[in-house]
Amino acid sequence: MRIAVVGLGAVGTRAARQLASTDSVSEVVLRDVRSPRVEEVASSLGTKARIELGPYASAPDADVVILAGPAGQQVGLARTLISRGISVVTTSDSIEDVTALLDLGPEADARGVSLVVGATFSPGLTCVLARFAADQLDTVDEIHVARLGTGGPACARQHHDSLAGVAIDWRDGGWQRRPAGSGRELNWFPDPVGSADCYRAALPDALLLVPAFQGVGRVTARLAATRRDRLTARLPMLRRPHPEAGLGAIRVEVRGRAEDGIRVEIFGAMDRPGVAGGAVAALAGVEVGLGRAGRTGAGGLAEMVQAKPFLAELGRRGVKAARFG
Repeated sequence: MRIAVVGLGAVGTRAARQLASTDSVSEVVLRDVRSPRVEEVASSLGTKARIELGPYASAPDADVVILAGPAGQQVGLARTLISRGISVVTTSDSIEDVTALLDLGPEADARGVSLVVGATFSPGLTCVLARFAADQLDTVDEIHVARLGTGGPACARQHHDSLAGVAIDWRDGGWQRRPAGSGRELNWFPDPVGSADCYRAALPDALLLVPAFQGVGRVTARLAATRRDRLTARLPMLRRPHPEAGLGAIRVEVRGRAEDGIRVEIFGAMDRPGVAGGAVAALAGVEVGLGRAGRTGAGGLAEMVQAKPFLAELGRRGVKAARFG
């Protein structure tokens, strides 16, 4: 199986390394606008790496392509790849990107390929945890997602911008749009992260979760932020983001009904977002390449993978989820 990775930032680099250590992957094609970066990553991967330096005359030739470039650069290439009958895994957490990618669903379905949208730490692993939690219930009434931390510079910029945008929640059959930075809520993440104040933000989680859980009454997503984050969100970033941030965490709370009545299932994970996001993207690409995607068309991981084996394999790769007691 031949898988290409386009964009070698924090997530793309980690995805390439995960793919190079996967037995079913015979070749990892590497692309990035920074030629020295491509050569640097390739030198760490060994014989499976294949370098493709720009300018590029055409889209990469592979069984599956993982798009890990910045927000705004994934939709056009995804459209081109789908038109050529190539399955795609994307990592953008921009509302605009996710909306445009989901709109490509009918074409992807018609061509018999899968477009996995938002396959990273959050959204991505959060979607899988929501599916795993839902599998413990008979019906799902509410899903609440919270996240803390950023991956590489592109993720940090998106985090910054999301606190100045418009948040989208799902409530009682309709979309609610409210100012980002509002709705303060204290959430507990796995140790050693602990508690953090979380706020509404321009996050795409609900756009991916609502189609995956028919009949769900409420879906929300919040982002951990400090007072400084909120005050400076509408200003340009004053400092250049670090190449890769530190520890991050996610929390997924699913409320529903089971035989014993109303039940709340809460799962979380703690890791460096770039590391965990790369592992999720790589494993999603492998699942699609092996023909194990849940369906053709476009959708998040809650629709595209089987939660239990996916989480088990992620755990084997070092990304482990925990259940809140």
